[in-house]
Amino acid sequence: MSLPEPLAGDLRRRLAETQARARLPSVSAAVARHGDVAFTAGVGDPAPDPDVQYRIGSITKTFTAVLVLQLRDEGLLSLADPLERHLPGTPAGSATVRDLLGHLSGLTREPPGDFWEAVPGRPGAELLAGIGTEELVLPARRAWHYSNLAYGLLGLVVERARRAAYAEVLRARVLDPLGLRRTTYDPVAPYATGYRVHPYADELREEPLADTGAMAPAGQLWSTPTDLVRWGAFLAEPTAEVLAADTVEEMCEPVAIRDPRGWTSGYGLGLQLFRRGERVYAGHGGSMPGYVAGLAVARGEAVAAATMANAWQGVDATLLAIELAAQVLEGDPQVTPWRPAKTPAALRELLGSWWYRGVELVLYLRDGRLLLRTARDVTGEQAAAFVPAGPDRYRGVDGGDRGELLRVRRDGAGTPVVLDLATWLLTRQLDDPRGGP
Repeated sequence: MSLPEPLAGDLRRRLAETQARARLPSVSAAVARHGDVAFTAGVGDPAPDPDVQYRIGSITKTFTAVLVLQLRDEGLLSLADPLERHLPGTPAGSATVRDLLGHLSGLTREPPGDFWEAVPGRPGAELLAGIGTEELVLPARRAWHYSNLAYGLLGLVVERARRAAYAEVLRARVLDPLGLRRTTYDPVAPYATGYRVHPYADELREEPLADTGAMAPAGQLWSTPTDLVRWGAFLAEPTAEVLAADTVEEMCEPVAIRDPRGWTSGYGLGLQLFRRGERVYAGHGGSMPGYVAGLAVARGEAVAAATMANAWQGVDATLLAIELAAQVLEGDPQVTPWRPAKTPAALRELLGSWWYRGVELVLYLRDGRLLLRTARDVTGEQAAAFVPAGPDRYRGVDGGDRGELLRVRRDGAGTPVVLDLATWLLTRQLDDPRGGP
């Protein structure tokens, strides 16, 4: 469903203002809701259509991270593995796979040698051979330090584990299953030419294109706004064929907060996190010579916005994507109607009030989720969610009870009388002695 016209017009105007102010040859954008593209627009001369490719730079890292986590979920590596286990002889070998994913490895931002984004890339063996101790600028896990080099190395881990080239693995395991036909390793026409805009004149200089070789997993890919918001839709509502929902959730949990006092920006496992008020957007920004791109996903509402331009100065494409997503969320809020549903028999007799040391708690179902809250928390904002983990067993999946087991104890007649939540004994009656001393 398309956005209502007053809102769509506001978004088009925002893009036009950005193109004019930042002196960009073109700007292209898309917004999707639950995987359905609801808005596209292009500004420039000529104005790009939604099928025109742009280079997406470091948004490539989000794809690389998924490939690494597929390996973990298949048992082919652990995030706690030192890099040495997969790339023997690397000076950064003590840093773990998790460290590299979260930019906590202490590696330099760029690989040694010439500026890798603008020159023909080196093969993996040459990249590895060129890394010395001078590429370790911080102790692992000491501080967050963005590293393109780390993602080049992660790409080599993927290639060795799969025994195939990065581009082949990506196509077979992510792009094809998700139908991302316009996301490619090399540009496929139609694509926008990348430019450098003269700072003192209204002139353009075409930027060189380069195959980045072993550094491709850090920034090689090309895509379109519509493909990119579909990728954002996957991050909001994962397809198990590509990656389990729990694993995508893990990617979106911060491993580092860039500004601990304000917590406006953080990093997960391959995803940048942006906190705006009570909402956290997952996504990433990207730039390569002649191109910028941004992806922002409000996962709870499954709204994704992508922006792209073919010059790399004058605009924060990620911030622009966040602004577009926020405008959609505020200007066209979607309310999911409540619908009745059957209650599983195993749960029906557990629902209702329970007591723990004078505090009333409520176990209830909402939208198919089993939730536990205090009676005073009438809105359920602090409720903990549980999922089945066997007969009369439920495991917490969020909040302070995440990972904890909720066990049901029954009396001789089979009636549930105690809920054992990590040794906290909840009873039906306020002063039931079965609640413990």
